[in-house]
Amino acid sequence: MARVTRPLRLAVALHDVEPATYERCALIRDWLDDHGVDRVTLLVIPAPDLHPFHDRRPEMVDWLADRRRFGDAIAQHGFQHRQTQPGAPGRQLLAGWQGGRAAEFVGLDEAETRRAVRAGRRVLRLAGVEPRGFVAPAYAYTNELRTTLATHFEWWASLSHVVHDGGRRATLNPALCLGTTSVTKRLLSPLVVRAGAGIAGDVLRLDLHPADLDHPRHIGAVEAVLRGARRRVAVTYDELACGA
Repeated sequence: MARVTRPLRLAVALHDVEPATYERCALIRDWLDDHGVDRVTLLVIPAPDLHPFHDRRPEMVDWLADRRRFGDAIAQHGFQHRQTQPGAPGRQLLAGWQGGRAAEFVGLDEAETRRAVRAGRRVLRLAGVEPRGFVAPAYAYTNELRTTLATHFEWWASLSHVVHDGGRRATLNPALCLGTTSVTKRLLSPLVVRAGAGIAGDVLRLDLHPADLDHPRHIGAVEAVLRGARRRVAVTYDELACGA
């Protein structure tokens, strides 16, 4: 029996979708369309500064509904995307390197973690965009967060894996990320992303942030990656989690 060969895939995730970045995220989404990327995973922050996103920007609800109708997936990106409690010194140091004050779940106990996850999901549900998956801000996961996610979401994504089936299965798919929070990250991350795309396996995961548009070298790196990925089929994280 002939073996069925699965096409190479491209999974783009657009982080930090919220009222303050809405126009820029819409611009990035159109830019990706121009490059032939017809499926993207949009990571929505439910309540920046504790205000539900749909109260601040009701038009975002219509935009997200349109994007989902055209094939995009929506994932929950924390609750407020801001750390409110310090973690243990070693964990705090790592969280600071990963994403500064965005490491929302570092320092929270199990009850606080569960409340934040549920509150974020409730905000998205009220906006009519209930998600199937979750990505932690700054990719900063804790044991308490993983325990909560196993009973609330079909999948979640770390920097290196896409985890599904309630945490029972994990697929190795490293994400290529551009950094803007330090001079070193701004200088090196475009080179790392270009190199990583060249050796990517079956799935090429590419992370984008609204701030990437402020840096010409970041834009150049993304365009180079997308040109090199023309033969790949764009998929969402929802599709990755179900084996598409």
